[in-house]
Amino acid sequence: MTDFDLIVIGTGSSGTAAASRCAQAGWRVAIVDELPYGGTCPLRGCDPKKVLVGAAEVTDWSNRMRGSGIAGQIAIDWPELIRFKRTFTQPVPQEREAYLRNFGIETYHGAARFTGISTLTVSEEPLRARRIVLAVGARPRPLQLAGEELAITSADFLDLERLPARIAFIGGGYIAFEFAHVAARAGAAPVILQRGPRVLPGFEPSLVDQLVEVSKSIGIEVRVNSAVSAIEKRPGGFAVLCDGAPEGSSVECDQVVHAAGRVADLDQLDLKTGRVERTNKGVAVNEYLQSRSNPSVYAVGDCADGGGLPLTPTAAYEGEVAAVNLLEGNRQTLNLTGLASIVYTIPSLGATGLTQEEARLRGLDFTVYEGDSTSWYSSRRVRARRSAYKIIIEKQSSRVLGAHFLGVHTEELINVFALAIRAQIPATLLKEVLFGYPTASSDIAGMLE
Repeated sequence: MTDFDLIVIGTGSSGTAAASRCAQAGWRVAIVDELPYGGTCPLRGCDPKKVLVGAAEVTDWSNRMRGSGIAGQIAIDWPELIRFKRTFTQPVPQEREAYLRNFGIETYHGAARFTGISTLTVSEEPLRARRIVLAVGARPRPLQLAGEELAITSADFLDLERLPARIAFIGGGYIAFEFAHVAARAGAAPVILQRGPRVLPGFEPSLVDQLVEVSKSIGIEVRVNSAVSAIEKRPGGFAVLCDGAPEGSSVECDQVVHAAGRVADLDQLDLKTGRVERTNKGVAVNEYLQSRSNPSVYAVGDCADGGGLPLTPTAAYEGEVAAVNLLEGNRQTLNLTGLASIVYTIPSLGATGLTQEEARLRGLDFTVYEGDSTSWYSSRRVRARRSAYKIIIEKQSSRVLGAHFLGVHTEELINVFALAIRAQIPATLLKEVLFGYPTASSDIAGMLE
């Protein structure tokens, strides 16, 4: 039995943050992963996805500007793009392991499983620790339908050697819309199948509706109230069948992509033996990210029920918070004020703070500033397909309650307002900032008029 002060299971952003912080404080730390080191974001998620999105943006911008000073046709070379993407992903496992070892952290490869409240095995090797951090992330949610094994995952999509001509995405969230926008710019015909009446729940409905219009205009078919009941193999491709759909309206495609959400990847850990309770969302934790049933265990990132949205900044932050509580005793809780969330479509959709409906349900007294900014200089000069905003300001205090943007400059604007919410910068002060001009931020004063 090898003893440690801390064992971390998972080498993504949350696990790496917790392990490195504790190792720097002098703890003897081990880290474990059965997958290549690095976690979802740099290997199978946001980083490689943004590489593909970048190519799609260049293509779309070029197409928008034809007739306005740009001539010729730019097209995505999919195999070459995937090769470029791999220049980012392939070095990650070796670099992440070297980074961890540089802190004196002992690295293990294999599946971890509880054998007691403070003991584990990794590939049959017994380990023991005073504290254990679970940072195993999430995996695709079981679809529980006939033929689900025929669908590929988002990780598979990011590594396709050839882009299929017709693609059906099951689910109407981030993954489906981002990948559909990339696929459409690369010449494919995507279909998004959402089981409920609305896509991209959690974002401002009025802006989502405009994004759906843009999506349809570039060749993406968006179907709501289309609960997939089965996937069938057909000659030359697949058929996706939907409950309640008229007979003969099944979607014929060359590839089916599972984009219907993820669940905490906890099943292989034998949590019962470790006396670690879980909910349907993940490990049951208190406000300090500590297991409610086993105080020697903490859980962070996408496998914890009690943290923030499943986003990389949130996961890394949770790892830091857990490390503080491990080292100094439970004293720090999460402060997710002003968390920004972005859907990397083209144009992109962003949100921070409350939606208008959430502000109403809280009984707040607020003013809504909203409008279409497609014709404004910052959008018109790049021939943006659509640009719009909705900003929610508390009347008495001028406090920013929420901000929502659709457009080519969403990433810039959403971070300004995330800072304003977190730092409690009132809208009256935002209007007075002398932002560089011409930029999207210099439009803020006009949005708040």
